[in-house]
Amino acid sequence: MPATTPPRAPLEGITVVALEQVIAAPFATRQLAELGARVIKIERPDGGDSARGYDRTVKGLSSHFVWTNRGKESVTLNVKRPAAMAVLHKLLARADVFIQNLAPGAADRLGLGAKALRAAYPRLIVCGISGYGTSGPYREKKAYDLLVQCEAGLLSITGTPETPSKAGIPVADISGGMYAFSGILAALYQRERTGEGGAFEVSLFDGIGEWMGYAMHFAQSGTAPGRTGAKHAAIAPYGPFPTGDGKTVFLSIQNERDWQRFCAEVLERPAIAGDPRFANGPARVAHRTELEALIGEVFGRFTREAAVERLDRADIANASMNTMADFIAHPQNTARERWHQVDSPAGKIDALAPPLEFADFAPAMGPIPGLGEHTDAVLRELGYSPSEIGELRASGAI
Repeated sequence: MPATTPPRAPLEGITVVALEQVIAAPFATRQLAELGARVIKIERPDGGDSARGYDRTVKGLSSHFVWTNRGKESVTLNVKRPAAMAVLHKLLARADVFIQNLAPGAADRLGLGAKALRAAYPRLIVCGISGYGTSGPYREKKAYDLLVQCEAGLLSITGTPETPSKAGIPVADISGGMYAFSGILAALYQRERTGEGGAFEVSLFDGIGEWMGYAMHFAQSGTAPGRTGAKHAAIAPYGPFPTGDGKTVFLSIQNERDWQRFCAEVLERPAIAGDPRFANGPARVAHRTELEALIGEVFGRFTREAAVERLDRADIANASMNTMADFIAHPQNTARERWHQVDSPAGKIDALAPPLEFADFAPAMGPIPGLGEHTDAVLRELGYSPSEIGELRASGAI
């Protein structure tokens, strides 16, 4: 039988130049690299991406940097130097995508705004990520994940009634990165049809605002969702319930069929389903305190294991509150072989496989680059001689 040709990665042949830092843009470009794109990450010679210095928890490397930067090539350029900008423009002339998430206004001051780049490189796709967008009164306001969460109202509905809390992960950065990723894919597809590049922008504020959708619609009733801890402002029963052994089980009832089955098979009190206080979703929310007391009375007779067994048998959604260690060792991750090892300057590091699962293509999980690791190789590729590279380094351009 003739040998079969391995399937091509979806983005094989695509080159991305990323003038990126911290989380949002690096998270987007890591996913492009996993789909086969070549991602050339531009970093400052004096320390590189600031996320490299956030912590030293992964064999001396930063957990944030390790998370968002595997599979890339690191090139150091001091873009404030003309010689370094000349290198960058040589890269852009060969690139398919340029992405940046510099401070407000910095890209335009460097001549790297969308309008200038689109004029110079008609097939280039230009993506800019900002905190609040390039127009409006907040366009020049600095933005970090927590601050955007605050401005978008997320903290007003997250935490306990007494204590507002940010999300435990950088959701504003992640949302911005995900919209940049999907926008770049759409722009590449559009270029296939038109032959022309394009430009678009993503703001963290707009991204997290979209994710606040249900809460905004809820608020149109005149009553904004309150902070309910692990409970839900519009659904009951939902959240944590203590069991008789001092542990906790989490459950969620999403529809009337589940509610009736929960009452009959888990609580073994089918009449509760028809109690006017609990007969529909809004009624259960209005009488949440009585409802939770009733469920707590029953669950107090069970161990957590027995409660979970009853819930599973009745096909009621439930979960345990795992720690990070529990998640790392989660049987679902183990059974599906989700953990892999990637190379790094500090040796092998465990990493979860990308969430996209293709039938005939395994997303790439390339090494985490050292600062400037690929600078010389990329410059040689652009035609620079060893002596010219030495001059660039001596001048502080690289």
